[in-house]
Amino acid sequence: MAIQHDYIERVYAGWLAKVIGVRHGGNIENWTYERIERTFGEITGYLHEFKNFAADDDTNGPLFFLRALEDYVCSKDITAEQMGLTWLNYAPDGHGFYWWGGYGKSTEHTAYINLKNGIMAPRSGSIEQNGLAVAEQIGGQIFIDVWGLVAPGDPELAAHLAEKIASVSHDGNGKFGGMFIAACIAAAFVEQDIERIIEIGLATIPADSEYTQVTRKVIEFYKAHPNNWRDCFHFVKENYGYHKYPGHCHIIPNSAVMILSLLYGEGDFSKTINICNMCGWDTDCNVANVATIIGVRNGIEGIDDKWRKPINDFLCCSSVIGSLNILDLPWCASYIAKLGYKLAGEEVPAAWSGIFEAKGLHFHFEYPGSTHAFRLEHTDNLPVTGRIENSGDLSASGSRSLKVLFDKVQGGCAYRVYHQTYYRPHDFNDSRYDPCFSPILYPGQTLSAKVILPGSTGQRVLARLYVMDGNSGRFHYGESVQLAADEWMSLEYPIPQMNGACIEHAGVELIPMDGKGEKGPSLVCHIDDIIFGGKPNYCVDFAKERIEKWTGLHLEVSQMTFLRGIWTLEDGELSGSFAGETAEAYTGTLEWENYEFTSVVVPKLGAHHRVSFRVQGGIRSYAAGFAPEGKLVLYKNDNGYSVLCEAACEWKTEEAAEIAVKAEGNRFQVSVNGKQLIDYIDESNPYLTGMIGFSNAAGSHTHYRSFSLASL
Repeated sequence: MAIQHDYIERVYAGWLAKVIGVRHGGNIENWTYERIERTFGEITGYLHEFKNFAADDDTNGPLFFLRALEDYVCSKDITAEQMGLTWLNYAPDGHGFYWWGGYGKSTEHTAYINLKNGIMAPRSGSIEQNGLAVAEQIGGQIFIDVWGLVAPGDPELAAHLAEKIASVSHDGNGKFGGMFIAACIAAAFVEQDIERIIEIGLATIPADSEYTQVTRKVIEFYKAHPNNWRDCFHFVKENYGYHKYPGHCHIIPNSAVMILSLLYGEGDFSKTINICNMCGWDTDCNVANVATIIGVRNGIEGIDDKWRKPINDFLCCSSVIGSLNILDLPWCASYIAKLGYKLAGEEVPAAWSGIFEAKGLHFHFEYPGSTHAFRLEHTDNLPVTGRIENSGDLSASGSRSLKVLFDKVQGGCAYRVYHQTYYRPHDFNDSRYDPCFSPILYPGQTLSAKVILPGSTGQRVLARLYVMDGNSGRFHYGESVQLAADEWMSLEYPIPQMNGACIEHAGVELIPMDGKGEKGPSLVCHIDDIIFGGKPNYCVDFAKERIEKWTGLHLEVSQMTFLRGIWTLEDGELSGSFAGETAEAYTGTLEWENYEFTSVVVPKLGAHHRVSFRVQGGIRSYAAGFAPEGKLVLYKNDNGYSVLCEAACEWKTEEAAEIAVKAEGNRFQVSVNGKQLIDYIDESNPYLTGMIGFSNAAGSHTHYRSFSLASL
């Protein structure tokens, strides 16, 4: 069966709905029905306001586990073991991403420790390995949505893939729940009847499983009492409540609540997710799963703006890839849909192929209602009186653009529409799941956009591209262009090389040349095809970086993520150490290809002091650095470090040295203090792109004063 014509838009609707569901239930997770009703009464909308919603395990897991299809094989033949390795590659070790509740308590923590110690999937999540209670917690279900999104109209394939990914950490009913939800999402692309969607999901799991039996009991109650969901909830609570099952968050009570809300919600998005949230227990997980099903079923037009606007297409994550912790939902939808077409063996439709294959970050606004997380601001810290909205009236390419409206503009003032390219703790209300970030735009890259001033308004308006350095607060501008009425103008800004910068905003600045007082005119323009392209070229002095202080004990070094270890700033230098294994911290993006990476390294204690390059995650990278017995060693990390090459190199603790790595194709040249000591060609599945980073091993402690990156 060919993929349906509106598949891409329905993926966007499904993933948007997932994010809405997580936010809706996030701050009342583990509350009871009684506590929720006592506090909020009848729920009709979001219960909390956020500056930006921070990371959550329910969205971390799906997006990053899906990368197994990109990293290994995009086929139904992908293995559970490969999916388990994906866990190790993208999840930080013991912080962020999951609930790290302890071995034998948190199912994800248990599975991660198993994987780290060589117990590969599916054994890592099996009942035989971990016991029934651990295996049947809810996680196998909450991370599963994307496996239905990549299998539109094919619930059997969705369940097949879901069984493998769920088995990394779960088994029994914990695994069956994942298969069921993925199959329901796949079915929702082509089926409107809610009861039929549920039956299609049940057909993919054992009929004698407790998951199936409880689902059928809830269906029976609904058919006998179809008018009051609260009666059904009391039935569920009495017969399948938390008091009946072991562990922190068992799947059965929560699955029963989800079936209840799907049935009594009658296909209405708002009604379904509000009922689900009112029931309590694992609210963010449950609401997000049912939201995805209904989001796919109803499409974008079925999701009210009251749910969409606070999201503004922004998604925060907490993986080890800092640049992938700042995402916009259209990017997510395109990434998911591209894999869906590849799995189906179909070509991406011509209207979308350019977007899917674009180099760099492309903000295209082609999804109805999408904003790509763009925001507005006014100079002089005045309140913004304006708005952005997706528009089908004008486009530079495709069929849509971003419409920007400012009220009562004043001549000579700056009105900005921008994308936030780096986030700090003050941008969030809390530090849930410990996010940390690397910028998504760097000095040396190129910023471009297209802008139009519609109609013959007679307005005179200048436009220029800009970036804002968050470290200094300084704005850097491209050339100003006076907009011509009804003419798309192309703007381009090659961002100069910078020292010690952290680009925090990038966008378009509009400067009206006329307008004064309370009766200033409105300013309306359209923006399209904003692209972050080109190659980075910059330097960082760690004396100019800062410790990002989140709530609780969560501290991060600005612009950095870390896999494990103690990473902080000491005496204006980056400091890293760990008791065993490797301490590793990263910055940059996965797309960086050929570059020369140079860092001033100060060995403080121990015998292993390294820089990392072509980093693709926690188990895929290269490293080069000082080793025992006066050596310089080049390593490759393929779920464990092996030596590729070594050379004699005298080094001393407390003595600074400059280590430079030139990575071009599969050739790596390593120099110390300007003298090349290693020249190596990796002919065995080389890593051809990746981030840069810092690392050491075996209880060592290392300082780094600065680094530079020059693209080749």
